Parts: sequence; structure tokens; C-alpha cells
Amino acid sequence: MTPRSDRRPAAEDGKSAAAGRFGENLRALRARDRISQEELASRADVHRTQIGVIERGSRLPRLDTLLKLAAGLDVELSDLLAGITYRCSAYAPASGEFEITPRTRPKRGAS
Repeated sequence: MTPRSDRRPAAEDGKSAAAGRFGENLRALRARDRISQEELASRADVHRTQIGVIERGSRLPRLDTLLKLAAGLDVELSDLLAGITYRCSAYAPASGEFEITPRTRPKRGAS
């Protein structure tokens, strides 16, 4: 059995899964438009390394970065968040969990 101190809390595992799914969605939408990380960074006014960190699922973006990425890709926020939900109990909101649904192709943004 793994010692307690070496195990990641369940909420952290869910956050990691959410970051991974978000990164997959971002990469798929960027690939759909056939643009590089550098091009997306320029369009979204964020640093290129930040795009890579997010696409690898190492970090979830802040709200302002999320909005910039959606604008840079000309997509809805829901396209970037596809497959990611957060469920909480009405009795204990702090004990909620991220739920990741099976991957599907992100919708194309309105042209």
C-alpha cells in the first residue's frame, strides 16, 4: 500500500484529469485550424510556453487566459470545456469532483 503522504488527494486527481482534457481540447481545436502554438499565442496574446504547458495538461488556465484562448481560436468556451464538468453535493459543495466524459471531436466554431 502506498503511504498516505505519497498519494494525491481525489480532488487533485480530478483536477489533473480536467487539465488533461482541457489540453486535449485546446490541441485539437488548434490542429483543426492548422495553426502553431506560436500563432495561437499571438492571436490570444499569451506566451507560447503557456500554450504548451496547458496542452500537456500540466496546468489549467486562469479565467482571463481561457477567454483569450477562446477568442484566439474563434470558438465558444464550451468548445474548450467539452467533456469537463464539476459535480458537487448540495450538502457539501466543497467535496465536489470533476467528471470527465469520453472524448469526442470538438465542434467547429461558427464561421
